[in-house]
Amino acid sequence: MNWRETLVTFPQGRRACRGVPVPVVIAALFILVVAGCAAPPVKPPAAPPPAPPAAPEAPAMKPAASRMSAQDTKAITTYHNTVRADVGVGPLQWSPALANYAQEWTDHLASTTCAMKHRSEGLYGENLFQATAGAFTAVDGAKAWENEKKDYRGGVLTQSNSQAVGHYTQMVWRGTRMLGCGESVCGAMMIVACNYDPPGNVLGRKPF
Repeated sequence: MNWRETLVTFPQGRRACRGVPVPVVIAALFILVVAGCAAPPVKPPAAPPPAPPAAPEAPAMKPAASRMSAQDTKAITTYHNTVRADVGVGPLQWSPALANYAQEWTDHLASTTCAMKHRSEGLYGENLFQATAGAFTAVDGAKAWENEKKDYRGGVLTQSNSQAVGHYTQMVWRGTRMLGCGESVCGAMMIVACNYDPPGNVLGRKPF
């Protein structure tokens, strides 16, 4: 898992927020942003093995409703589709089911480690973002993922290049059709997760 740290500074003329004294604000103008955690790439699917005997189904759990605002939902979907249009790939549709799935995971991370970690089952593509709550939005996560575009040199996805460009290639993966995101806050940090269906980042294949 690659973690990136970006130091963001704001102009000194910006007004203090929430009644914080100016000297404290000046000392706190440096905001640490920890961005980026793309789900590991997967190998192309092989012929499926014989199905095991069916196990009793576990009781269905009520999914967590996404707490992302309607404005942010629209903004992050639009941003994804702008990035995809730039390389000639069709738009994504927002999926409430995927959004609830993502929200369930960010709630889990916020209530446990307050750190970025991918789900183990890997049913969908997944991009994660973590930043200072209140200073950044979910769309800033999408912008951080797109920033990897400068490192993508074309060609198929490999183990060697996936760590540097995996967020971006998942955003523009041609076969992906649906998008859903969730966000949670823990302490001073916000965690954003976006899930993609069908998942992208298949080793040995081009994203578009």
